[in-house]
Amino acid sequence: MKIEVPAALTESHVKYDGEAGRAWSAGLPALAERYLEEWALRLDGEPRHGVVSLVLPVLREDGTKAALKLQPVTDENATEAPGLRTWAGDASVLLLDSDPGTGTLLLERLEADRSLSGMPDDMKALGILTDLLARLVSYQAPEGLRRLGDIAQAMLDGVDGAVAKLPRESDRHWMRYCADAVGELVAEPGDRLLHWDLHYDNVLAADREPWLSIDPKPLAGDPGFDLLPALHNRWDDVVATGDVTRGVLRRFDLMVDRLGLDPRRAAGWTLGRVLQNALWDVKDGESELNEIGLATAEAVRHRL
Repeated sequence: MKIEVPAALTESHVKYDGEAGRAWSAGLPALAERYLEEWALRLDGEPRHGVVSLVLPVLREDGTKAALKLQPVTDENATEAPGLRTWAGDASVLLLDSDPGTGTLLLERLEADRSLSGMPDDMKALGILTDLLARLVSYQAPEGLRRLGDIAQAMLDGVDGAVAKLPRESDRHWMRYCADAVGELVAEPGDRLLHWDLHYDNVLAADREPWLSIDPKPLAGDPGFDLLPALHNRWDDVVATGDVTRGVLRRFDLMVDRLGLDPRRAAGWTLGRVLQNALWDVKDGESELNEIGLATAEAVRHRL
């Protein structure tokens, strides 16, 4: 079976990395062939891709189904293998093999077409996600991961410059408000192993367990920093409640209760995630803050 790189994946790499991204994408077939040979794998279906990675369904030498994940090494995904190795399949996809030099991973194969995004009851989906998160953050982060304290301090250092690029006073207010909340917590950033991107599309159906998490961006920190993706994804479900603030708080309270978190700290770190996204948006040239992020911040401030 010939390996073809989806045009949308190449476009994504060109968008973020220019010609270097195009070159990396062009080298994907050769990279895939290398690991198919080295790890004795056979292709077993059509490739899938996200914004960054190409995932090939494969069979191992003994016939076991697996997934070969190919991605460039970045600060975000360099910690994926160490995190997965620490969890060892507990609430997460199982890591079967890896090459840190190229970022290539061999993973347990899950059901890519069945995620929690497709579960009709969003609160039931949130309960499943939160129970997985509770297991993930029960682990102490291994040495060598990025640390939330460093990330939070870098965020605070960038606030003044970002605020200067925002024309709306309301946006400037919210960025400073979120920064103040982070400033109160930065000295105690935590040491748990965080997923950092646990939303409904990153929980897939599996054979070994009903549901498992995928695609972590592990770092060491406070579990409160892991709530936001599940609060603002499936946003239409929040809007459909007729009361956005109440809808966000319903999710927030469920997660805080099941994870056993202090609501005030969890709210502060959630505002930290809103701040992080806002800083990224400003860096990308946006002149107004994201409305969903602002609505989420407006809701969780009631728990400070």
